Amino acid sequence: MTRSSFAGELQSVSDHIADLSRADLQVMLRRAALVIRNTAGMELGPRVEDSLASIAGEMAVPKSDLIETIIGDWLIANAYLPVPCGLDDESATDGSA
Repeated sequence: MTRSSFAGELQSVSDHIADLSRADLQVMLRRAALVIRNTAGMELGPRVEDSLASIAGEMAVPKSDLIETIIGDWLIANAYLPVPCGLDDESATDGSA
């Protein structure tokens, strides 16, 4: 389970907290504590932080999504991840091969 999906689940649970049993609430809180404990923040220099914040603002995306995109693109460019295939057998193409 990703951090964002878990955060969404916590938000949903908080909207219906009266419907939860004590045991279910205890499990959710323990999982939240583990997620928080195992989350290591990344400290970036002020120049990098400012640049990322500026670009994220221009693109209207959260900084964490921007960082994920940058890292993913770098991994693809350096052959650590496969290049996503944009065409499949049923895609229309122009021209001839």
